[in-house]
Amino acid sequence: MFNYRDYDPSRCEFVALTAADDLPPGERLFVEIDARDIVVFNIAGQFFAIQDKCSHEDLPLGEGEVDEEHLCITCPYHGAEFDLRTGKALSLPAVEDIPAYPVRVRDGMIEVGLPLEDE
Repeated sequence: MFNYRDYDPSRCEFVALTAADDLPPGERLFVEIDARDIVVFNIAGQFFAIQDKCSHEDLPLGEGEVDEEHLCITCPYHGAEFDLRTGKALSLPAVEDIPAYPVRVRDGMIEVGLPLEDE
């Protein structure tokens, strides 16, 4: 899976979601943008966005346990782990990565970047 987080920002459309102050550290926000289920995390003031679907069984991933030290999330259904920075699958049963999206704060608003063209 392509890591959109490393995607050239000029090739992304950034979508404003909410005020950064409305997503305090340790919280997450679930959104749907253009039929994409995305979850945004605030970990110690740093924002991450990934697809809210485990690549193993297409089940929701965002409610999983987050390891803030290692910046990964564990699927609440089958225990697969994913890197919040890259979407990389870190453990079985998942073998496919998931999309990770660029996040920025502009004028106090959290924005997630979606590719202008799917790779």
